[in-house]
Amino acid sequence: MAWFSPDFNRFFIELAANNNKDWFHANRTRYENVVKQPFERFVGEMITRVAKVDPKVRIEPKEAIFRINRDVRFSKDKAPYKLNRSALISAAGRKDMNAPGIYFELGPEVVRIYGGAYMPDKDALIRIRSRIAKDLTKFRKLREDKDFIKRFGTVQGEANKRLPPEFQAAAAKEPLLYNKQFYYGAELPPKLVTSPKLPDLLMEHYAAMAPMNAFLLR
Repeated sequence: MAWFSPDFNRFFIELAANNNKDWFHANRTRYENVVKQPFERFVGEMITRVAKVDPKVRIEPKEAIFRINRDVRFSKDKAPYKLNRSALISAAGRKDMNAPGIYFELGPEVVRIYGGAYMPDKDALIRIRSRIAKDLTKFRKLREDKDFIKRFGTVQGEANKRLPPEFQAAAAKEPLLYNKQFYYGAELPPKLVTSPKLPDLLMEHYAAMAPMNAFLLR
């Protein structure tokens, strides 16, 4: 059974052409029925599945799901609504972008699946770099895992031009220590939104990222 009807993606296609509050309010009942409620049920299912692997995950869907409203305060684009639905499942949910988990985004353009530490603060970044520097062999083994490479390619992120002195020797062997982000992801066809296999597909990616997530979390 598919979790979403074809109208899930159609809603966002139409919203893209009418991204204003009047259109959204006129279509609110449709949004509730074909987007919001199905997505909440889907996230609940994914939380249940992830919790079987990571018992520390005890959150509710509302703690994982990001708002559909865009933050337009500092953006030239004042369109009020996002054109997808997204959630972050981890022990802390969407409130802590430091905590590695599984982030997914469903919409008519792409299905995105990401893991790792996307926005580590200063202290978290030091901890991650220290962890990598202390065990370069383990980190390299994780990022060179065949399933990890198949699903995600490599660890991504913006890099600093300079490093604190204590990391420079290790960085000569592992250049990814220059990163200030450590995330990995996949972008898949939007037709998968209506596939009954969507939860299984997300869990396959979660299984591939879980060892690296755990490494970064420690």
